[in-house]
Amino acid sequence: MEVLRTPEERFAQLPGFALSPDYIDDLAGFAGLRMQYVDAGPRDGKRVFLCLHGQPTWSYLYRKMIPVFAASGARVVAPDLFGFGRSDKPDDDAWYTFTRHRQSLLAFVERLDLRNVTLVVQDWGGLLGLTLPMDIPERVSRLLVMNTALGTGDLPLGEGFLAWRAWANANPDMDVAKLMKRTCPQLTDAEAAAYGAPFPDARYKGGVRRFPNLVPDRPDADGAELSRRAREWLRNEWRGTTFMAVGTKDPVLGPPVMAYLRKQIAGCPEPFMHPEAGHFVQEWGGEIASRALAAFGD
Repeated sequence: MEVLRTPEERFAQLPGFALSPDYIDDLAGFAGLRMQYVDAGPRDGKRVFLCLHGQPTWSYLYRKMIPVFAASGARVVAPDLFGFGRSDKPDDDAWYTFTRHRQSLLAFVERLDLRNVTLVVQDWGGLLGLTLPMDIPERVSRLLVMNTALGTGDLPLGEGFLAWRAWANANPDMDVAKLMKRTCPQLTDAEAAAYGAPFPDARYKGGVRRFPNLVPDRPDADGAELSRRAREWLRNEWRGTTFMAVGTKDPVLGPPVMAYLRKQIAGCPEPFMHPEAGHFVQEWGGEIASRALAAFGD
């Protein structure tokens, strides 16, 4: 297996994202693989906002939310999953699994010793991230949940997702910039290009290709049993505070999916329904971050 590393010059033009990258290459179980993260706000901030992206994005997705969280006096940490952003990219598609991605996130939280965490999730950031609190309950105190789900394998996958998976499988060298521009037409060409920056060619897109096929679609799929345990834990054991924001124009993980997820999270209040936002709700994230802070009392 070859490990690819996107040339740094690919990230020379990132509109609205001037944060310097930090790197770590000694995660437990992943020695030698380099994970990138951005770390904003005071390192000794009273709270930590841990922002997890999905597919096919990277930490650039949070550029409108990070400044709002940091201005509240919090530390904001946004890693790139392996296969995405500035993080290393194994070129073997089979390397990418639900369990491996989850383990890397747990190792990341432990390595940085993040505490009093507000977990900020969307898309695969939630499929993975919402399974974390049951294993580190002493570290996670709040949830900010946007357009995501739990991959429990005991519910049928929606037609919208099945169509997306079929399209992704038919386009293994998907044009990420074009996809983001089509999904979020308000993006400038430069912003869309920033989303595509991590992927010079198809060899770098193993993680992007794999994610649609990693959503647990049967009870014995990798991650399914884990996600069912997380669902039970969130229903019965979660005692933290939750804020939910829903991009109502999302055809895959929109209001119906989020209404079901809300019922699985103990104490989750009525969500903020954004009438203009789609799947990549962070593109409307400044308002959402401000509303979340107000709801949390920060």
